[in-house]
Amino acid sequence: MPLTKEQKKKIVEGIKEKLEKQRAIVFVNFSGLKFHDLVNLRKKLKEAGAKFVVVKKTLAQIAFKEKKLDFPKEKLSSEIALIFGFEDELAPVKTAYQFSQEQNNLKLIGGYISDGNNCEFMNAEEVITLAQLPSKQELFAKLAGTLSAPISGFVAVQRQIIKGLMYAFGAIAEKQ
Repeated sequence: MPLTKEQKKKIVEGIKEKLEKQRAIVFVNFSGLKFHDLVNLRKKLKEAGAKFVVVKKTLAQIAFKEKKLDFPKEKLSSEIALIFGFEDELAPVKTAYQFSQEQNNLKLIGGYISDGNNCEFMNAEEVITLAQLPSKQELFAKLAGTLSAPISGFVAVQRQIIKGLMYAFGAIAEKQ
């Protein structure tokens, strides 16, 4: 059953609301994805602070045009869905990428990462590259390890010097 004009307006308004709040948008092709897989994907995205929205391309194009964002309609074929990330920029990208590795029927098409000022469309290769980057927590852990390594090394050297000194004193005490 076709949508009424009023329903289409509501859908466009909903997309515009999400576009205002978003920090990341990922375009995915989900054709061939089974229902229970789609439910699992939505659950994983919800945990990552993201929302999965199936939308008609023409309605999405209207909402994007009103928000002055480029909508790459020529790059989008068949069924598409938008994944909006509201909390972390990379969490929805990583979640969608990991899920696409498990399920071949989900394909990343492209996306937007908002830095507050500008928002340019990225193709699938760029989105996948972003998804493969380590998370903030992993980067902080590596930084902490790198910063603490010289101190840990210094402490280990000092312990060895003290141990060597203790062995020397022990050897001197035995000879006397």
